[in-house]
Amino acid sequence: MDSRHADLPRPSWFARHPRLVDAAVTFGLWFFGGATTIIGGTSTTGIAAVALIALAQVQVLSQWWRRSHPVLAFVVFTAACLAQVAIYDSVIPANLAAPFAAYAAARYIQPVGWRWASLAVSAASGLIASVRWSMAPDGEIFIPSIVVAAFLLSGVNLIAWLGGELARRRAQLIDGLAEQNAALRRDRDQRARIAAADERTRIAREMHDVVAHSLSVVVVQADGAAYAAEHAGTWKREQAAQALTTIGSTAREALAETRRLVGVLRETGQAEGGDGALTPIYAPTEALSDLPALVERLHDSGRDITLTMPDDLTEVPRETGLAAYRIVQESLTNVIKHAGPYASAAVVVTRGPADLDVRVTDTGRGATTDDGDGHGLIGMRERAQSVGGEVSAGPDEVHGGWRVHALLPLRSRSQT
Repeated sequence: MDSRHADLPRPSWFARHPRLVDAAVTFGLWFFGGATTIIGGTSTTGIAAVALIALAQVQVLSQWWRRSHPVLAFVVFTAACLAQVAIYDSVIPANLAAPFAAYAAARYIQPVGWRWASLAVSAASGLIASVRWSMAPDGEIFIPSIVVAAFLLSGVNLIAWLGGELARRRAQLIDGLAEQNAALRRDRDQRARIAAADERTRIAREMHDVVAHSLSVVVVQADGAAYAAEHAGTWKREQAAQALTTIGSTAREALAETRRLVGVLRETGQAEGGDGALTPIYAPTEALSDLPALVERLHDSGRDITLTMPDDLTEVPRETGLAAYRIVQESLTNVIKHAGPYASAAVVVTRGPADLDVRVTDTGRGATTDDGDGHGLIGMRERAQSVGGEVSAGPDEVHGGWRVHALLPLRSRSQT
């Protein structure tokens, strides 16, 4: 099925097999109309009888092209009916195809002029046929018979035409909704890609600062060791070993962070969901240890937020702590925006053997983790994926409100 219709009701079996439906309609009309005319014969003889049988076949078999060539099928059917009226003064079984032809003309003909022409023919068909069939052998016309026949025949054809017109408009409405749905889907996907790119750019800038800090440490340690080696009165092996160890560990950490930075910048995959980048409302920080200050600012603004986190953060890498801080910051931002004026929140940070567990829960209305433009969850996912972690968010079914859970590794992928 066309992806444009993914969110629309599934078409019926008849809509998914149009040619089978046309074949069944044409065969049914031929069986009850064309074949019956051949077997039953007509009240006329000679060339007129042969012509009438041929006209009956044309009337019913023209319905095979009612969908693929609707104007041609309508014109051929109308011409066959006019020819029948000219050479025969009574109804034939093939005239059963008239309502089907009227429906097909209104349903499948696209040019407006041809549709109005088919409406006029459907309205006049009953009058033309009733005048012809109500004529006595001596030429006298029975007015009451004409009125009744015209009302019945034209009424049936007009009802069929209106049914086709309604079906055509419904199909146009569905196509319009499908196009609108496809446009909204493209817009959503584009927003998600832009949001992911924005967040990667922000991560790259912050990782640049982290790497620059690490390289600064390397330079300072190297300069200090070189100065000591050149000017110290006695060479101390312990100090040299300590300086070289610091240089090596810091350089390895900077190299790992640089590789992760390049990996973030190379990622071009589309983020899931219809969200986007973070929209922070606080001054940027670069350490998990700044969480108490963030919570304190929220306390000063009247928010009831509790924070539980370990005292010792020495084993938490800087990039992991930064990712955790940004996730908590975005989560609390959404508590302010969506949870309601009296909602409280709890932030719990736990350091496990291999992961940093971050949980943010609130007692609000269960609003989504999106900001005003729907950019919350993608930003959190990008932030967590940049350090090899993952984020989940959703309603808290146990306590109500909303929850955000992030699991961030304490060691980068390049170090494992």
